[in-house]
Amino acid sequence: MKRVVVGLSGGVDSSVAAYLLKEQGYEVIGLFMKNWHDDSVTISNECPWLEDSNDALLVAEKLGIPFQTVDLSEQYKEKIVDYMFSEYEKGRTPNPDVLCNREIKFDVFMKIALSLGADYVATGHYCRKGITEKDGEKIYQLLAGVDGNKDQSYFLCQLSQDQLSKALFPIGELTKPEVREIAAKLNLITAEKKDSQGLCFIGKVRLPEFLQQKLQPKEGVIIEIPAEAEIYHQEKPQFNSDEEAFVFESRRIDYLKVPGKVVGKHQGAHYFTKGQRKGLNVGGTKEPLFIIETDVERNIVYTGQGNQHPGLFKKALFISNDEIHWIREDLALKIGEKMEVMARIRYRQPLQKATLYQFKEGMYVIFENSQSAITEGQFVAWHLNDEILGSGVIA
Repeated sequence: MKRVVVGLSGGVDSSVAAYLLKEQGYEVIGLFMKNWHDDSVTISNECPWLEDSNDALLVAEKLGIPFQTVDLSEQYKEKIVDYMFSEYEKGRTPNPDVLCNREIKFDVFMKIALSLGADYVATGHYCRKGITEKDGEKIYQLLAGVDGNKDQSYFLCQLSQDQLSKALFPIGELTKPEVREIAAKLNLITAEKKDSQGLCFIGKVRLPEFLQQKLQPKEGVIIEIPAEAEIYHQEKPQFNSDEEAFVFESRRIDYLKVPGKVVGKHQGAHYFTKGQRKGLNVGGTKEPLFIIETDVERNIVYTGQGNQHPGLFKKALFISNDEIHWIREDLALKIGEKMEVMARIRYRQPLQKATLYQFKEGMYVIFENSQSAITEGQFVAWHLNDEILGSGVIA
């Protein structure tokens, strides 16, 4: 009997994952990760992790599997929370869920599981694992979940071959309604439980308040840039190479020299992110204002009216070499090579046609159609059919 440690989160997905593994004849151990108890950064008066750990314990008892709680709050603070603050300070928007999987669940947590003699670590993610062979070597594949509505492979886009080799995703072949049905039949306490929203493992977080506890507020102006601004309607220069053209397509526009008007004030440009509509508290415009750029150096937030404002759209993004990650290392591009893929720049975004181009300094992702709110610090993931090949942090 192979031993599997399941990350029991107190939700329905991991509960059913544990049950399915037991049915398949594995020796299953349930582990709950406690990832947060820093009272200096209060998140809300509710304490979701307590309730979640109780639910996880009740599920383990019902399934007749051993259960324990591990406290990873120190590592979580260092690897996720501190990273988030430093990224926001730089004016980038990190994705804590992707990081949490790479740094906590499939690293710190996985090491604990292996020290307990586990052969595998399992989670309740809606994705699948495939295995293929190349020159006699096993290669692990990360595949989309069967439930198109719930596919969570994007959140695992930073996993390595080594991490995938020891990972199991028992519910990847099921849809959410099927998972709920199994939980209901088993009379599990989590059967009807709502999906958790918010930061990986922390629960309900209102990001601005969360950030304000560490990043000091400082008042600045909100500037509206008109859609007719000349910068959007200039003729493209002539380029001597593809790379020059891609640099131009993926550049950040410096709005300092673009005529705009001050429409309001904010409490810190580092609290805002590109594409954001809520939280500006500026009224009186014909269409809602969207953030098209933030300048944390000068503490200015630039906005435009409507979700079709030209300042929101770009066709290209850049990933520096040290931020490129190939799950399929055997398919990694060499300098001068390109690859046609389907890509997404955020969870649940429909896949978009794109081409990857590898240069000396890094890789450009060039989309067939312009994308709204390409945001520095977020992850772009690229696919062939239903397999994620790799991902990178948008520069």
